[in-house]
Amino acid sequence: MKITLAAVLVLLAACSSRAVRLVDNKENLTKDKLAQERIVGGQVAEKGFAKYQISLQGMYGGHMCGGAIIDNEWVLTACHCVDGYNPEFLRVITGTNVYFQPGATYEVDEFWCHCNYDNPTYHNDIAILHLKTPIVYDDLTQPIPLPISPLKDGDEVILTGWGDNVLWGGTPDELHKLYTKFVTYEDCYEIYGGAPMLDVGHICTFTRVGEGSCHGDSGGPLVSNGRLVGLVNWGMPCATGVPDAHCNVYFYLDWIRKVMSQNCRECHCSASNYPFGRNQNGANKY
Repeated sequence: MKITLAAVLVLLAACSSRAVRLVDNKENLTKDKLAQERIVGGQVAEKGFAKYQISLQGMYGGHMCGGAIIDNEWVLTACHCVDGYNPEFLRVITGTNVYFQPGATYEVDEFWCHCNYDNPTYHNDIAILHLKTPIVYDDLTQPIPLPISPLKDGDEVILTGWGDNVLWGGTPDELHKLYTKFVTYEDCYEIYGGAPMLDVGHICTFTRVGEGSCHGDSGGPLVSNGRLVGLVNWGMPCATGVPDAHCNVYFYLDWIRKVMSQNCRECHCSASNYPFGRNQNGANKY
């Protein structure tokens, strides 16, 4: 599906210029509001639909962000979901469509954010979590393969998460899914009027007004052709008729593999780094 300016002319007149203003004037929409995302216009996912889906929670429960299992000791999510947290305060919930009814719970011992996270603003928003104990796979818990090629214009992308169904609504109990479409970087960049918060490290998705991510979907997986292609980063909340922007997993493959192989861990976060726990950016406070 190729999106043109003509197709969304009325919306773009307000939204694309608004996107640029938001970067220059964050009083209009704080990073906490822009970066955290949830599903609008989707439907309840059937049990076992997204076996790779995790709920990232605090030590006392409560859904914070989504993420994806890529190995029995490794989970991918967005950096803004974990930045400033003590890893020992984080829990990964697997094997369930109801976030407060875990199939299993795993503790995080370390996480790594990309060294250039948020530099420039909204860029390189990816983190990889290492678990204290390996994930036990079963009928409801399985890893998702990483991508082997870039997406093509119009490819179908599946988004899953526990995000709001409406702007500033409550977190739904059940996991939701949304079938959406990949939008090329060139088209997305044009729609956003050249906004500096968008770069080739993002992928964009869009279907129609009233469908998209919203608060709480942050870090959650986007899957195409059976592979993990994206992690929810940011958008114009919520489902306003312009594309959502997500971390492009294919773009960061080399970084992911180097961290997992212990060849690149300069920017890492262990419990000893944050003895008291922090939340510098206000993302997903609980």
